[in-house]
Amino acid sequence: MRLEGVDVDWAEEFNAAITVCDTKGIIVYMNQYSIQQFKKYGGKQLLGSNLFECHSEQSQVMLRKMLDEQSENIYTTENNGIKRMIMQMPWKLKGKFCGLVEITFVLDSKIPNIIR
Repeated sequence: MRLEGVDVDWAEEFNAAITVCDTKGIIVYMNQYSIQQFKKYGGKQLLGSNLFECHSEQSQVMLRKMLDEQSENIYTTENNGIKRMIMQMPWKLKGKFCGLVEITFVLDSKIPNIIR
């Protein structure tokens, strides 16, 4: 993306982990938040590795389904009192399916629910 004549990688300092894989499950992008979030698993060294190698069999089945069906998966997790939203969605380039994007962010315990 270009902003005022300068190339901008808006995702690099985004306050959520953004991890991208290709159609085979190979990690092709991690922003700085993602690298920090997965530091104990290798951080930046995970680039080029396969998601199937670092997930349980149950998660592998879900990943395979999302890749095969180009489908999404959205859920929350809680670990040590910290709730996170996990959004896993297909990404495309010029209409062609290219893999999955996972965006993970911390949910504030007082997050409002606005009904419109």
